[in-house]
Amino acid sequence: QVQLVEFGGGAVQAGASLRLSCAASGQTFSNYEMGWFRQPPGKGQEFVAAITWRGRSTFYRDSVKGRFTISRDDAKDTVYLQMNSLKPEDTAIYYCAAKDYSGDFSRPGDYAIWGQGTQVTVAS
Repeated sequence: QVQLVEFGGGAVQAGASLRLSCAASGQTFSNYEMGWFRQPPGKGQEFVAAITWRGRSTFYRDSVKGRFTISRDDAKDTVYLQMNSLKPEDTAIYYCAAKDYSGDFSRPGDYAIWGQGTQVTVAS
């Protein structure tokens, strides 16, 4: 089973950029579809972005379209989330997750493997 570790969170001002990385170890990373989720303060977990096998398709929640980009480098066993034009409402703990080909890419329960999370704080 693959293990996931996120990097790249931090505290920034509104309008800044951050790039989150999620490094995988264990089983073949390229076999998994990958997603990013977040949990804002006092709220439930929400879908952010997902990328399918070999990056053939990507999906985003509406509020991050045009600002966030998910990508993967299977040679480095890493998935990225480039976040531009950050807003205070993007403040959350961000998690990467891995799933097989079944299920819904936007549903947390369909992802079997999760990282520990990384905090992103955006000040106004």
